[in-house]
Amino acid sequence: MYELSKDHEDFRAVVRAFATDAVEPHVAQWDRDHHFPTDLVPRMGDLGLFGLVVPEEFGGSLEHAEGGAFTNLCIAIEELGRVDQSVGITLSAGVGLGINPILTYGTDEQKQRFLPDLVAGRALAGFGLTEPDAGSDAGATRTRAVLDDATGDWVVDGAKAFITNSGTDITSVVTVTARTGTLDDGRPEISAIMVPSGTAGFTVEPAYHKMGWNISDTHGLSFAGCRVPAGNLLGERGRGFHQFLKTLDDGRIAISALALGLITRMREEATAYAKSRTAFGRPIGVNQGVAFPVADLAVMEEAARLLTYRAAWLKDEHEAGRRSVEEVKQAAAKAKLYTSEAAVTATRIATQVFGGNGFMEEYPVARFYRDAKILEIGEGTSEVQRMVLAKGLGLPA
Repeated sequence: MYELSKDHEDFRAVVRAFATDAVEPHVAQWDRDHHFPTDLVPRMGDLGLFGLVVPEEFGGSLEHAEGGAFTNLCIAIEELGRVDQSVGITLSAGVGLGINPILTYGTDEQKQRFLPDLVAGRALAGFGLTEPDAGSDAGATRTRAVLDDATGDWVVDGAKAFITNSGTDITSVVTVTARTGTLDDGRPEISAIMVPSGTAGFTVEPAYHKMGWNISDTHGLSFAGCRVPAGNLLGERGRGFHQFLKTLDDGRIAISALALGLITRMREEATAYAKSRTAFGRPIGVNQGVAFPVADLAVMEEAARLLTYRAAWLKDEHEAGRRSVEEVKQAAAKAKLYTSEAAVTATRIATQVFGGNGFMEEYPVARFYRDAKILEIGEGTSEVQRMVLAKGLGLPA
């Protein structure tokens, strides 16, 4: 049930070749320079990576996916993430947070307006959920959008934090969640509104100085009297909370694929180093103190692979009407929880195997060590995943 098809593996070979040839030679320098490689995005678009889950009418290849479009997306994210986590998250967020909300909830006009350029890699889109004082607690959202009946505009005021793909030279739109009213039970009515780049009152703050993901584009956003047409409402008014929950379920599987790529790379790097590095006249891999943790990496990789691709398979099965949303939600939480925490452990093990060299930026394990921690935080922290799983087990809320 979880074995990938020949078509999947052929696709993996294509993406791995691209990652090896177009990405790997440059990532160390890009990371040092905190450089977002804008010109890489259309090359990923030419390869079809942004269109894997998108219908042909918008430039995608959904109809031609053999064995599951979402599974193909996870393969692409895994292979890019094996070479560099920042490039992997650029694809993951570009599809999961940029394209998918528009594809799933957008009107025909919205889809025709934005999707062709996003699928082709001519543009990127972001998703503004997190705020300085609201993350997992989305009900604490303070950004507001008021409908001006006189002009037919939404007037958006507020701020967002840690938004991926939001400030690149090719970012075309950011979808933001905002309070648009109050529900009958007193809870905030949360809606999703599309704000095109360059809109008056929409400011992209300076890029963050991050511990890792230095190649990825990440900014805070602010909105001050920012006006967009009423037609920029994405989906049904008041359903923004529901929409983002579904978006995060899919994104958690994608993050699992990203973490899997990292774990695989750490297993490869640690194994090769344990064979080649000598101490006291013999390879350090003959010592159980090195061999055993490297063996643990192989177990982590296999477990992460099974959890990730089972969740991806369930997602594809759900799209075909054969599995429930709850099954996908639970599988996504399990995969994201395990793989993200295993990824952090894997980088610690690999760095320890490398010893002093593991602390040096000339070796990739140092970059992956810095990149790993965010996997336990983005798309819902480990604590949030445990909350989702506990609820699925029927434990009291």
